[in-house]
Amino acid sequence: MLKPGSTAPDIDLPLTIDARFVLSDQTPDAYTMLVFYRGKHCPICKRYLEELGGRLEDFTSRGINVFAISMDSEDRAMVVDSEWKTGNLPLVHSMTEEQAREWGLYISEKREGSEEPDVFSEPGLFLLKPDRSVYLAITQNMPITRPSLDELVEGIDFLSDKHYPTRGTKS
Repeated sequence: MLKPGSTAPDIDLPLTIDARFVLSDQTPDAYTMLVFYRGKHCPICKRYLEELGGRLEDFTSRGINVFAISMDSEDRAMVVDSEWKTGNLPLVHSMTEEQAREWGLYISEKREGSEEPDVFSEPGLFLLKPDRSVYLAITQNMPITRPSLDELVEGIDFLSDKHYPTRGTKS
């Protein structure tokens, strides 16, 4: 598990737009938001990423760089890119199990008879300060819910306005 306030592990992975996402190259005005999703097989992920893609301006206008990341292979990620309505939401793929574990994500195995990949990460959402320190960390072991985007935007505004410190740092 990543400790709040600690430096997040770097990520260097491909995007569906034939480019690379390198976390350490990010220079957001406020935060980098990473939304880890289960993959192409997950209808809840589809709904959440489509909502997020439709509301990307709510985040980018606040100086937040947003990326969605999965362990999906390039082929599976390209299906997400072409079939899901995620707008301009950058889709990062091919994360390894080791990388997912570095982020403290829960790992699941394919259910027999499902369309799931053999191994995939469960959802997570991280807000990182420009220095890559962990400001907000949410991990889930089940697919059934995601943070409300309305509450997330309102919360980010509150935290920014109040210069709220990183919480959960006491050892």
